Amino acid sequence: MIKQFTPNDLVRYIYQEMAEVEQELLMQALHSDDELMQEYVALLSTIEQMDQIQVQPSERVVKAIKQKAKSTGLQKV
Repeated sequence: MIKQFTPNDLVRYIYQEMAEVEQELLMQALHSDDELMQEYVALLSTIEQMDQIQVQPSERVVKAIKQKAKSTGLQKV
């Protein structure tokens, strides 16, 4: 019986959260299944794009945090 791999399996593989035996099976599947390989490449691309995103809080959120800290008497660090 051939194991059917899911997108969750691909994520586990990318983040090296699989046992070696399962990794070997997945690598074999990637070499023989074009659709699975396309999904793997798409996930890698998405992860790379996410790693490049720089997230900053809005000015409104920063002001609200500062106001809350001021109102609770927290000291500056």
